[in-house]
Amino acid sequence: MIGQHILSISAVNKALLDTDIFSEVQKGINPSIVTRARAYRETFGYYTISVITVLEIIKGWHKRQREDRIQQFLNVITDAEVLRLDLPSAELAGRIYADLERTGQPIGLADTMIAAIAMQKKLTLVTGNLSHYQRIQLLGYSLNLDDWRR
Repeated sequence: MIGQHILSISAVNKALLDTDIFSEVQKGINPSIVTRARAYRETFGYYTISVITVLEIIKGWHKRQREDRIQQFLNVITDAEVLRLDLPSAELAGRIYADLERTGQPIGLADTMIAAIAMQKKLTLVTGNLSHYQRIQLLGYSLNLDDWRR
């Protein structure tokens, strides 16, 4: 029953994977994430990430001077769909970021850009950082969220 539910969710909703979830997919440790990621990839044939995720992961490995891990990551994403931050997404991200700052609940520029890309492409954002992204929803933005850890 649970497996069927996961497959039906994956088949219906194309998703943008946030950096934390994509990293966990690559580690393959969390059984819930592994199961949902496998079902998603079987349905779509690839994962969808953003250029912001590429930036964040490369920054993390470069900071640790792990060029081998950067190359490994770049090899992994050759068959991924990597969405860019285009002008409409950048405008939306700027508005979200300003609204969050104005209301005293900032979440970071990278997260607002990832959320804007997901909204512009009408994708569900799969993240483990629900509390951050729910702040965007509370401002009235139509951001669909999912957490594959649950």
